[in-house]
Amino acid sequence: GLSGLTFPWMETTRRIAKDRLSAALSPFAATRRIGHPYQNRTPPKRKKPRTSFSRVQICELEKRFHRQKYLASAERATLAKALKMTDAQVKTWFQNRRTKWRRQTAEEREAERQQANRLMLHLQQEAFQKSLSQPLPQDPLCMHNSSLYALQNLQPWAEDNKVTSVSGVASVV
Repeated sequence: GLSGLTFPWMETTRRIAKDRLSAALSPFAATRRIGHPYQNRTPPKRKKPRTSFSRVQICELEKRFHRQKYLASAERATLAKALKMTDAQVKTWFQNRRTKWRRQTAEEREAERQQANRLMLHLQQEAFQKSLSQPLPQDPLCMHNSSLYALQNLQPWAEDNKVTSVSGVASVV
């Protein structure tokens, strides 16, 4: 019987709770998006256009880079002032140039490694061909032992896979 009975303090408590809930939910309700979730994003910032350097500036930067791969901040500031560039432009140019230099030297080292490998394979092939054309020197120990003689004369790489006969040597033992 008392469940339908409300007191004034109860109404105030309910109203405060309702106000708090609507205040807590209102930021979400206001920013609710309609449509695709990425549609209402702020557009990305425009990229700064690529800086073009004069031939004189590039020539001076290249000469300096050839002598010195890294610049101290004072050296960088002096060079930037002399070339009428900003400190950041010189710094970025040197960073990009070092990256290019590392890539080029890595490619050169790889080309040298491949050339050395080709040379080594060629030399091995020549040595192998030479070993096929020259008769093996006869070892005196092998002359008196038929098993060693057979092993010494075994040539698995020979074109005709004939078994070398050792019957004549067996009688020497």
